[in-house]
Amino acid sequence: MEHKNKTMLDYIASCPEYIRKNVADSAALTKPLVDEYVNGGYKNIWIIACGSSYNGSLCARQFIRRHLRCEVKLVTPFHFVTSEHDFDETDMVVVVSQSGYSLNALDAIKVIAQKGRRCIGLTGDVNSDLGKVCDVVANYGVGRETVAYVTRGVTTLALFFMMFAVEAAARLGLKTQAQVEEVKQQLLAAADVNAAVQAQVPSFLEAHYRQLSGMTNAYVCGVGANLGTASEGALKFGETISVPTAAYEVEEYIHGPNIQMTPRYSVFLIDGGEGSARIHQIFEGSRIVTDNVFLLTNQAAYSGEENVFSVQMDLPEEITPLCWLPFFQILAYQLTTDLDRWNKHPLQRRMEKYVSSKSANYVNSPFSEDTPGRA
Repeated sequence: MEHKNKTMLDYIASCPEYIRKNVADSAALTKPLVDEYVNGGYKNIWIIACGSSYNGSLCARQFIRRHLRCEVKLVTPFHFVTSEHDFDETDMVVVVSQSGYSLNALDAIKVIAQKGRRCIGLTGDVNSDLGKVCDVVANYGVGRETVAYVTRGVTTLALFFMMFAVEAAARLGLKTQAQVEEVKQQLLAAADVNAAVQAQVPSFLEAHYRQLSGMTNAYVCGVGANLGTASEGALKFGETISVPTAAYEVEEYIHGPNIQMTPRYSVFLIDGGEGSARIHQIFEGSRIVTDNVFLLTNQAAYSGEENVFSVQMDLPEEITPLCWLPFFQILAYQLTTDLDRWNKHPLQRRMEKYVSSKSANYVNSPFSEDTPGRA
């Protein structure tokens, strides 16, 4: 079958194609969720998600807030079930699970059902356990991704929520059709930038190979929409390269986390929002401690500086996570491969079996892993 023996790199490479395809199919793809939001009279949105699904949702949060003019709250499923589920009638609660077999997502649906509310699911498999227990279920257009370390799933989920926001805004009269088409053109442009970023990462890795291959501890920092990018970058570095990595909002990183830094630490700063000058200052300040500080930017003024990864893009900041995600994804894949770190400690496998995160039906699902090594 075509999915056999694919790696993270294959799914990363397919992202520009999927962005273009899903934007072309935006209205049909988002219709179940748009219909629910518009007809249900909702005001705000709760997104219940974990891991890369949480990060993909976080990448889209600012976009939804600005275009749909509503508040968006992100809660992890376990926290939702055990502590924070005080949503009301005007909140649309969406439970996200790429596979549709995550036990914590299914537990969240039970809480929603017990409150007598409509259960809304977003997944890559509408025939999954999640799809079967929801009143409304939508497929967000990820296709089949069988590598456990999600890449295309993050990008397509963020894109789906962005498309949902503009389609719903049009239905509610908040945007004209011309404005919707303008945004879709920006999303299509993001596919081109995503491809451009992918093309430049290998040479950047080669130029900084000693620094990047020697990472021992790292921070990934962003702001605005790219707080989601930073969170996903940190997750990828931790789960693949096995480098302890923390994600922070850029300014928060220098309010405590930086105190433990030594010259062995690595820091990645993602430019964005209206804070470019301050982010660049923090970039320069961090280099006082360590040479392993990297800046991702679209600001031409910083292009050519040492340790700067620069790609020009004329896009609203809330769309740029679609562009920057592959930087961290490709580094994670290539360094894990080069350092031979796909195989984890055998006790970690025992832990996975003891505290499984997936339902029993996951084994035979379209998203089950092809190989135990996850590579």
